[in-house]
Amino acid sequence: MEAKLCSATKRRVDNDSGAVSFNCPQCGQHEVVRSSYARKNAIKYSCPGCGFSGPN
Repeated sequence: MEAKLCSATKRRVDNDSGAVSFNCPQCGQHEVVRSSYARKNAIKYSCPGCGFSGPN
């Protein structure tokens, strides 16, 4: 099993209880993974498929 990486920081999130993952809000085709650090600091991510970036 491959470890999940934060889409914004590229940090591993396997033991991060505040991490979340969801499908891209725009295209719905790619999974976006957010570490608790990225969420707390509002670090931007971008979808590898459509280029959507957030948080807005």
